[in-house]
Amino acid sequence: MFLKTAQIVDCTEAEGPGRRFAIWTQGCPLHCPGCCNPEFIPETGGTLLSIEEIVKQVELAHQKHRIEGVTFLGGEPLAQLESVAALASEIKIRNLSVVVFSGYTIEEIQSRLNPAAQQLLSVTDILIDGRYLKDQPDTKRRWIGSTNQRIHFLTDRYKPNDSYWQKSNTLEIRVSGNELSVNGFPSIGGKALWRRPKPLSE
Repeated sequence: MFLKTAQIVDCTEAEGPGRRFAIWTQGCPLHCPGCCNPEFIPETGGTLLSIEEIVKQVELAHQKHRIEGVTFLGGEPLAQLESVAALASEIKIRNLSVVVFSGYTIEEIQSRLNPAAQQLLSVTDILIDGRYLKDQPDTKRRWIGSTNQRIHFLTDRYKPNDSYWQKSNTLEIRVSGNELSVNGFPSIGGKALWRRPKPLSE
C-alpha cells in the first residue's frame, strides 16, 4: 500500500501537541478558497511512498527526536483514506499519538460506508474537522484555521486544558542547502522560529 505525500517533516512543534512527525498528503477534492497549501491540492505531483517506508521514517524520528506522535495534514488526508488509516494504525501500534486535520466533518467521516473511515477514527487521538473558511479566521485557538472548525478529543491521551493549547501559533523555518521550507500556522501574532534540533534533555 502506498501514500502520495506532498511534504514530510520528521520533527515539528508547530503541527500539534509536542514533537511530531508531520505528513502532508497530496491532493484535495474540497478546494477551500484561501487554502494555505494550494500546491498540495492537485492530485498530480507529490511523492509516492510505501506505508512500510514511512513507518521506518517515523521509527527513526522517534529514536532521533523522541517524537510523541504523527500529524496528518494536506491536501486532504481522507482523499487517501485507506492508506492513511493503515498508516495511522501502524503508528498507534507503536504507542505514538495520531492527530488528523480534515476538511470533512466527523459526521461526514462517520457516515462513510468504507470500513477504513471507522478504522481511522478508532486510532485517532485528536481530529480537527471542517472546511477552511477564509472569512471566518480563528484568532483564539491554537492550530485552528477558521471558527467553524472543531477539535474532537477521541481518546483520553490529550485534553482541552493541556498546556499545548495555551501557547502561540508558530512558523518553523528551515534552511537546507539552497532550499527554504516553512511550516506551521501563519496567523497574526504568531511566532517564527528558525528550527534547530533541540537537545534530547529538553
